Amino acid sequence: MEVYDWLSNLDMPSNYAPFPVIEVKFKGARKEFFLNSDNIYLEIGELIAVEGPTGGYDIGHVSLTGELVRTQMKRRKTNMDQVTRKVYRKATEADVEKWKVAKDMEWETMHKARKLALDLRLSMKISDVDYQGDKTKATFFYTAEGRVDFRELIKKMAETFRIRIEMRQIGMRQEAGRLGGIGSCGRELCCSTWLTNFKTVSTAAARYQNLSLNTLKLAGQCGKLKCCLNYELDTYLDALKDIPDRIDSLHTEVGVARHQKTDIFKKVMWFSYANQEDWIPLKVDRVKEIMAMNKKGQKPVNLKEEAVFLATAAVVEKVHDYENVVGQDSLTRLDEKRKQGNRQKNGGQRNNNNNRPEKAGRPAQQQQAKNKPELGKKPEQGKKPEQGKKPDQVKKQENRRPEQPKKAPGEGQKPVKGPVDPAVAGQTPAATGQPSASRNRNRNNRRRNKPSSDKPKNEAE
Repeated sequence: MEVYDWLSNLDMPSNYAPFPVIEVKFKGARKEFFLNSDNIYLEIGELIAVEGPTGGYDIGHVSLTGELVRTQMKRRKTNMDQVTRKVYRKATEADVEKWKVAKDMEWETMHKARKLALDLRLSMKISDVDYQGDKTKATFFYTAEGRVDFRELIKKMAETFRIRIEMRQIGMRQEAGRLGGIGSCGRELCCSTWLTNFKTVSTAAARYQNLSLNTLKLAGQCGKLKCCLNYELDTYLDALKDIPDRIDSLHTEVGVARHQKTDIFKKVMWFSYANQEDWIPLKVDRVKEIMAMNKKGQKPVNLKEEAVFLATAAVVEKVHDYENVVGQDSLTRLDEKRKQGNRQKNGGQRNNNNNRPEKAGRPAQQQQAKNKPELGKKPEQGKKPEQGKKPDQVKKQENRRPEQPKKAPGEGQKPVKGPVDPAVAGQTPAATGQPSASRNRNRNNRRRNKPSSDKPKNEAE
């Protein structure tokens, strides 16, 4: 659809007369030639008013001027005698405003026309509407499987829209080109960008290229086979000239080898024996020799001995041709740092929980009674009070009634009679819940207020 201006940088001779024909582009990639009889200076992309096909005027963009138009006319096989319509003028502001109003009415007009066709039960699909620049004529493009009698439809549309109406039937490919879209390749449709002539596409093109006959993958937006199936078809046909056609199996002394697939450009064919998973690659020349041997009644010993060694593709590391000035080596670098920070944070919380003197919600006296060791025995350093005890001592401790923890006399309680537990006196501030600064003071108070025990040590135990 777009043409490269290869004459833009060339200077024309002084006595050069510009070519009197220009090319104008309209909606839907429609291009037509017009005669510039008044020799108006026009540039590519300008809006101009030209003669309409059935009277009036139309608005379009200039697509080609000068000698490029002469070359384009030769390509399309158009003679000068066939160019009869003229260029009126450059589009004025009034022409542009009227043209924009007409283009805004196309969407509403198309939906009303579809409703009228549906009421008449016509098997047709109105896909697009094109208003003329002077808003006096509208062309309706429709698709249908067969011939449609739309005489009654034209009467109703003429009464509704009050304009001249033209009905034009187009194919599925032309409809997709007018509507446009994005193909499965990720690019804009070929029929709406540069493809002007549509050739027939058959499923044989897919077979020659070893493509799976899946209609969902081979069909385009128009519902027909993709036009791009014909792009590389000639190359495949040239490569298939050296490859034998309609070959199903090769007969050997070991058994019959079935044909599995063919690499057209590498000229390698794969065969496999029955009940075996491995495929045997053979060159095309060797396959032809074995076929000739089978026709004569001869058979080779085994195809595995003649298999071709196919080197595996080496993985090449990509070398970037740019310098990493930002310093971002990985997209997940921040996630790794965040994980390390969470690990350190969780580890610090565990250590703090282990070193905490008392758990939340428990008084210091309950924690002291829990950690209280056996009476009459000092706890060993580096071991818990439960460690290092004999089974007899454990039984005695289970049968003995536990003593109540002592309270300081300053709290308004009388001192409890009985021996002072040396384990309580030797406990650390972390176990008793008392601060380390008042440790010596509490120990002296306990010694000063220590009552005399009447019972011997053996009875206390």
